[in-house]
Order: sequence, then structure tokens, then C-alpha cells
Amino acid sequence: MSKQTSLGRRLRLGMVGGGQGAFIGAVHRIAARLDDRYELVAGALSSKPDVAAASAAELFIDSDRSYASFEDMAKQEAAREDGIDVCAIVTPNHLHFPAAMAMLNAGIHVICDKPLCMTVDEAEKIAAKVKETGLLFALTHNYTAYPMVREARQMVADGKLGNIRLVQVEYPQGWMATKVEDTDNKQANWRADPAKAGMGGALGDIGTHAHNLANFVSGMTPSELCADVDAIVEGRKLDDNVQILMRYENGARGMLWASQVAIGHENGLRLRIYGDKGGLEWAQEHPNHMHFRPLDGRPELLTRGGAGIGAEGLHGVRVPPGHPEGYLEGFANLYTDFADQLVAHLTNGKADAAAMLVPGVKEGLEGMKFVEAVVRSGRDGAVWVKM
Repeated sequence: MSKQTSLGRRLRLGMVGGGQGAFIGAVHRIAARLDDRYELVAGALSSKPDVAAASAAELFIDSDRSYASFEDMAKQEAAREDGIDVCAIVTPNHLHFPAAMAMLNAGIHVICDKPLCMTVDEAEKIAAKVKETGLLFALTHNYTAYPMVREARQMVADGKLGNIRLVQVEYPQGWMATKVEDTDNKQANWRADPAKAGMGGALGDIGTHAHNLANFVSGMTPSELCADVDAIVEGRKLDDNVQILMRYENGARGMLWASQVAIGHENGLRLRIYGDKGGLEWAQEHPNHMHFRPLDGRPELLTRGGAGIGAEGLHGVRVPPGHPEGYLEGFANLYTDFADQLVAHLTNGKADAAAMLVPGVKEGLEGMKFVEAVVRSGRDGAVWVKM
């Protein structure tokens, strides 16, 4: 999986957010280091200066490269000869847009956690800035980098399922079945706050993952949708359960369910796609296996790295079949593929085609349009809305 960098050094990584008490920041740091392509050298790790400084010290970041704000970090790192090559943004959603724009305006490439931002307008501005600057931008929809997901995508593209008829994707969780945002649960606090999470609760947090996964594998985006959007837990300000019907330009039909009040579910992302020649099914909690059921043949259980897997499915494999790979490795695949892209960019080279599957601003904009359409449909009484 890992490649040697032609820069003769690791890529210099900065980070916005991800300080003490944060979950996703540590995930990004593990992913960045797994294939030894990055070195974390700078950070604006918290909006609280004392927490930012303490977090930087724990991560062995020099004190002169621990910043009180992402604005200062962008300005000062851009002025350094040894400044960061790329910045990872791992904050709550409301800071994605200003942090990303600060880095792009300073000439710094960006890796941003999903969703891209808070609104379609913000997403369009980020997309315009990326186009204007020519900088690279990655959005960490990590499930797209699971080897079996990439294998599924290639199978669809190769026509093994035939013409796609049905797309079903679900992402149930149960961790917000009570009003946990009223406790000291930091992860729930901001996800239930419209000022920090944006238009969608479960919709923005996990519904965007489900939407992106279905698009990535099927090669299609919905043309219209009809959504039932609920806040089932009394007093909750954002949705915690959404059920969506989708229609596609080719006549295919789809369903998407995202819930954070489905008691008993942990991280139940599951995708089913059916064409006129066969169907496939993949579940995130069993990521190393995929079921393929051809119309006129025996059902097959495909395994990560196993016999018959194609080049795209093998691209992100690190260990032999039977040794589980999943969440952290999916993130790492995105970081390593982006490293290949960035090294090629910095050296006027060309990255392998397999490294070009990393989601970016296009997928981020699609995600925000999806969220906006779902919210509009639900607000107006579960009516059909064109995307």
C-alpha cells in the first residue's frame, strides 16, 4: 500500500481542532501515520489557548508552532520555509468553512472531515476557491476507502450488476436514544446544536456518509427525493431519524435511512445495490466480506484481499486475507492516496489512477445539496424535491 515519497521527506501536516477530549482528531493522526507519509508539525488544536498548548505539548509539537487560532496558523505557516504542506480540519462542522478558507487563501492544501460545511452557499464558495487556487482538497468520507467498497464500485462500473434498479442504504446507531446532549458528552453536545452542527443532526452526521457511499458505489446521484425528518427524542433541536425515498435519472429507485435512536445498533452502515443481472450487499460492521448474487449463478462471498478481487479492491489492502481491516485503515487509505496526489502535485508528477478516488469538494457540494433538499422536503411535509 505505502509508497516512498519522491520529496525525500514526510509531508508536513498541520491540524485545526482535535485537541484534548476530541475523538476524530486522534483518528486522523493515526491515519496520517499508518503508512508513514506525514509528520504532524503544527496545530491550532483548540479554541481555548490553554487546551491548545497542552494538546500540542502532548503531541510533541514545538511551542512556537502551536497556535491560538487557525487564522494565525495559516498566516504564519505560509510564511515559513518549512511550513506545512497540508492542513487537516477536524473541528465541529461550523468551523469547517472558515478554517478551510483560511488555509486555501494562504496557499495550503486541505484535508477536511465531513460534512464539508454548513450550507450550500459555503460549499460553493469552497469549491470556487479550490478551482481558483488549484490546491488539492480531500473530504474524509472514509468508508469509500474500504477495500471491499472500492471492489463493489468497480463491479458496478464493470457492469456485473447490469443496469442499476435499486439502491438501499442505511446507517442506524443508538447512542442518542436519550437526550445525551444534556450531559457532559462532548460528542453529543455539538452534534445536537444547530449553531455548530448545521441543518442536520443524524442527517448531517451519518446521513451524509450513507448518501456518499451509495453515490460512490452506484456511480449515480439522486435526481429527486422525498424525506420524513424527525426529532424523536423530545426537546431535541435537530433530527435524530430520517427516512428518505430517492429517484434516479435512469429510473432506479432508492431508500436511505439514518438514525441515532435505533437502540441496539452501534455503527450499522449497510449498502445493497440491485441491477438486472445481480445484486451486492456490504455491511460496515463486517467490512472484509461482501455478498454478490448473480441472476443466473451461485451466490458468492467475496473476501478482502481474496481470490478474484480486482485491482481497485486490492489497492488499499495491507495484510493477508483473514486479518481484519476496517475503520482506521479506511481513513489511512484516504490519507495515503492523498499523499500520492500531493507529492505528484509538488513534483509535477502524476498519481496512479487508484489514488484519485479520494472524495473532494465535488462530493462535499453534493452532500450539502442533499442535506438541504432533505431538510426542505421534511419541512414541507415530506414532499418530492428535485435535487
